Amino acid sequence: MNPEPVVLISAIEHFIYCPRQCALIHGDGVWSDNAHIVRGTRAHRRVDSGKHRQERGWKVLRSIPLWSDTLGLSGRADAVEMRDGEVRPVEYKSGVRHGSAADFQVCAQALCLEEMLGVHIPHGFVWYGGPRRREAVEFSTALRRDVCDVIEQIRAQLLTTALPDAPNDARCTECQLLHHCLPQLTSAPHTVTDYMTSVVFQCDS
Repeated sequence: MNPEPVVLISAIEHFIYCPRQCALIHGDGVWSDNAHIVRGTRAHRRVDSGKHRQERGWKVLRSIPLWSDTLGLSGRADAVEMRDGEVRPVEYKSGVRHGSAADFQVCAQALCLEEMLGVHIPHGFVWYGGPRRREAVEFSTALRRDVCDVIEQIRAQLLTTALPDAPNDARCTECQLLHHCLPQLTSAPHTVTDYMTSVVFQCDS
């Protein structure tokens, strides 16, 4: 495995949501905020403060840098709980569960922590701010393998100059990069007339 270029843990969530979004953010450096991003940023204020504390007998470390030389992976854990040699990462999400992206992220954090600390981490947690509860994530062999596969797919994407096709589906309306991506224009071949007609139709509706 060639672990270059280094993949950011945050790229995993972007890739699972949409490979084109991941390429625009992590390959082209494109970024834009929307309501979802602003809410998430506000919800992370406590986590991002970096203030450590004792909670229910656990030492809770916040905003911890992570890396894996083996996987070529780098990032930050929202929180890491430690007690009597046991370690478990916790990922914070401001809304509700959407698919498996958060499971992949927290598993990637565990892979880094295992390499950094020389421990085995069987599970972690994802906290969802919508229902205000956290869900356990078991780091099974299958999940670990899938996370490593996604990391390699992201790395391959970073090494190419081509953008993936835009999905032009329900994900696009919620994406903060909608106006950079232009999925209606880029998802399939269009003539100038086709595109202008669709824009005019939207403006009139």
